[in-house]
Amino acid sequence: MSATIPQPSRDDQSGATGEGTATLAEIARAAGVSAPTVSKVLNGRGDVAPATRSRVEDLLRRHGYQRRRGSMQPAPLLDLVFHELDSSWAMEVIRGVERVAGQESLSVVLSESAGRLSPGQTWVDGVLARRPTGVILVLSGLDPAQRSQLISRDIPFVVLDPAGDPGEDVPAIGATNWQGGLAATRHLLDLGHTRIGVLGGPAGMMCSRARIDGYRAALETAGVRFDPGLVVTGNFHDEAGYAAGLELLRRPDRPTAIFTGNDLQAVGLYEAARELGLSIPRDLSVVGFDDLPLATWISPPLTTVRQPLTEMAEAAARLVLDLSRGREPSTLRVDLATRLVERSSTAAPAAEAAPEGPAAVPEQADGAAN
Repeated sequence: MSATIPQPSRDDQSGATGEGTATLAEIARAAGVSAPTVSKVLNGRGDVAPATRSRVEDLLRRHGYQRRRGSMQPAPLLDLVFHELDSSWAMEVIRGVERVAGQESLSVVLSESAGRLSPGQTWVDGVLARRPTGVILVLSGLDPAQRSQLISRDIPFVVLDPAGDPGEDVPAIGATNWQGGLAATRHLLDLGHTRIGVLGGPAGMMCSRARIDGYRAALETAGVRFDPGLVVTGNFHDEAGYAAGLELLRRPDRPTAIFTGNDLQAVGLYEAARELGLSIPRDLSVVGFDDLPLATWISPPLTTVRQPLTEMAEAAARLVLDLSRGREPSTLRVDLATRLVERSSTAAPAAEAAPEGPAAVPEQADGAAN
């Protein structure tokens, strides 16, 4: 998808741009406040009454106010906000952003939205006060009001690995998640597995759904019936991999292979298999997703789909810098290629049927269909 970045058609002494855009003085009169008060709102100052701030923001949004590009020098900062900031996955992203920031003599400000899919207003107020060169949002996004606030201050933003559909007018960097799910499942099918489970991520996340859709497409192309009972959702953490792994492996007709939505859930699945006396890959083949450094350290080393996280982060940083410099990108949405990395956690299924024993205990919970 591509879109054109709107360009200013006129400038005025108050810093507004665009046809039909009100000046600060006009917005101040409409809000019944002084121009300095409007300026305080624009700059994220805290000494404005909430009702006044809301009234001014509404007028800025309705009139499409946008600060003239170059009217204020941005701070040499990149704001990097995460949905969650407690994994080696996040470290790969930070590494990529830091690499570009270092080349550009910029500092990086880290924030976390505490699991929310959009950061809170406190974070937005901080960004308005800092006036960074750009903002990168990881596995999260902005609600319409927050987007309007950043646009009106001429603070560019990019979404990295969007959790949902960011909209075709929002700059975003992602990965070929559907293709990755397809490649992981085809690898297991080529080895001879037909009963393949999936340990997905949150059902509401676009990347997780795309990986499962790729899995399902591979099965259907190979003529293997899709069994919704073999699809269990997790939360991309190892604890979920362990719990969902036990659920799948305790089935009397347990799968001979499992594709996990990320490497961390594969780690939890390894522990579930060990607890049930199953050997990887003799009794169970496992494919992960991400290719984090830990994939080479666990035993056996994990076959996984490489998501180029560092390169994605670098691309997001370069895109937001281009936007800050007024450069129009050829496209606002870029998906970097994934690829399968084969290691030692996958093998052909055993010739005999699924073994009886610790793994063949009564099923405790139904798998969740996606």
